[in-house]
Amino acid sequence: MMLSPDHSDSDLLWPQSDPEMLLNVIKVEHVAEKPLEANADGKSRSCSLAPPLTHEEKQRWRATSKDRQAHTIHEHIRVEAFNVAFAELRKLLPTVPPDKKLSKIEILDLAIYYITCLDHMLDV
Repeated sequence: MMLSPDHSDSDLLWPQSDPEMLLNVIKVEHVAEKPLEANADGKSRSCSLAPPLTHEEKQRWRATSKDRQAHTIHEHIRVEAFNVAFAELRKLLPTVPPDKKLSKIEILDLAIYYITCLDHMLDV
């Protein structure tokens, strides 16, 4: 993963976990996704064969959940900045009509074409 010069590994919002912790998280997610079945007495029970989590594993899960929420917020901010950058680039590109909605790939293709044309004009 590439980090900018003003970021370090300690700035990451998700933990660089050991494999055992990741397996525990996967188990918890897998158990959470399974539906509950009803016993003969009508009481619901989990379909999982995994043993219940220990207190320490539950604390790890809570911390991981908080880290995941922080990472989600960070990702939303990153995507918003990405979209703003595309909007700014879009304003610099000539199109007819000027308010035509373009996809991100169209914006990039048009920028490449525009830069190539400007470069060709400088060479002439």
